[in-house]
Amino acid sequence: MMHVFPYLVAVWIFLAGCYGLATSRNLIHAVGCLAVVQSSTYVLLLAVGYRDGGTAPVFSDLRPDTRPLVDPVVQALALTDVVVGATVTALLLALVLQIAKRHGTVDPDELTELRG
Repeated sequence: MMHVFPYLVAVWIFLAGCYGLATSRNLIHAVGCLAVVQSSTYVLLLAVGYRDGGTAPVFSDLRPDTRPLVDPVVQALALTDVVVGATVTALLLALVLQIAKRHGTVDPDELTELRG
């Protein structure tokens, strides 16, 4: 059961963020919920990359197949995911700020000029 637990946590965080996105009546709240959805990918990547008793693969004194090694690609993807998530959140908050300046509201139902 414990090897499935991180995946269940990632799914729970994802669903909580999606529920917040679906019920949001505020654009700032929607951006925060999107950040929560993004954080579920961090948990998922860490769960994929974890190896019990694993060590970093940069040690040259280890003979092959003596100890399990952690895949550094998954760690690099998690770091990239954090940077991209922060950038997307900052860009979306800047767009919400411009919407609030031009339209005077951050409620998506009141933005009638944006309807097609």
